[in-house]
Amino acid sequence: MAKLASLGTPSLSLDLSLQSGQAFHWVREGEGWIGAIGGQAVYLEQRAGELWVNSEGAAAARDYLALDHPLEAVHASFPQDPTMQEALRFCAGMRILRQPAWEAVATFITSSMKQVAHIAQISHTLRRLYGERMEWGGREVFAYPKPEVLAVLEEADLRACALGYRAKNLLASARLVARGEVDLEVVRALPDDAAREELCRLPGVGEKVANCALLFGFERLQAFPVDVWIERVLRERYFQKKRKVTSARIRSFCATYFGPYGGYAQQYLFHHARLTWGKK
Repeated sequence: MAKLASLGTPSLSLDLSLQSGQAFHWVREGEGWIGAIGGQAVYLEQRAGELWVNSEGAAAARDYLALDHPLEAVHASFPQDPTMQEALRFCAGMRILRQPAWEAVATFITSSMKQVAHIAQISHTLRRLYGERMEWGGREVFAYPKPEVLAVLEEADLRACALGYRAKNLLASARLVARGEVDLEVVRALPDDAAREELCRLPGVGEKVANCALLFGFERLQAFPVDVWIERVLRERYFQKKRKVTSARIRSFCATYFGPYGGYAQQYLFHHARLTWGKK
């Protein structure tokens, strides 16, 4: 085992944070996890609350795991209703990962109508075929392919990665980003609504995917993606006595009810529902 560095005992559930449908490429390695943060191979392990990382990946891991997010304040901001508090107990310690912007945008373009396991399979295939190869502890690790790399491919190349109709959208989006027609650094500087509108210029990016990208790739912690799981939670737990509730009404409710850390609330509700509601 290569030398590891301690990042202390932050308020963090490493397993929850890496396995909650935010990122899709981390794999088990011994007692920990191995993956890529940008162009850095990183090994992460948590023992009795203490967080360990390969020394060369320490700075990247600290930033990626958002150890500076005020988790106590985040939790205190959540509504006190039973559904939210149940999700909080289930997901305590989960942090919203601070992912590279293009990786978040591209990954969620490929996520449309896919289960988490399928999204992970696509991510690993794209990384292995077109991403930068790295190594740690004798294990290969691959970065997510840059837009410039994907932009020179053909749609058939991406369809061979099991993307289906998403191949056309990912390819067109990669070309727009590679040419600078949609500049993700410009998006980063825009207010939330303008940033969402700019992202929606990319093929395959509607409001839900744009909100996922804003939350996981641009650290807009109030962004509240509404997918089928979240809509089910909202309709059954928050609008159960109202039969006709429009999607616009749901979006308006989410924008105000869940507060300044609505993205955290959404992720807790999503992960709790995905792992428990399907068993009911």
